[in-house]
Amino acid sequence: MKKTVYNTDNISPACAYCLVGKPAPDGETVLCPKKGVVAKDYSCRRFKYDIMKRVPKKAPKLQSFSEEDFSL
Repeated sequence: MKKTVYNTDNISPACAYCLVGKPAPDGETVLCPKKGVVAKDYSCRRFKYDIMKRVPKKAPKLQSFSEEDFSL
């Protein structure tokens, strides 16, 4: 299997980031031309991953250090 820059092997399919689906105005559902109005976590066999729709997790907040932490 060809390796890609983006690790898409462990991503569970969901219509929220499918190439075919469009987000509905209410923000809770997805408009799919194949299945109609579906939930964001729904998926069908026509799922195609779209990297641009995926929202990455936020980076953890860094610790704050003082000058005393770096003095000998």
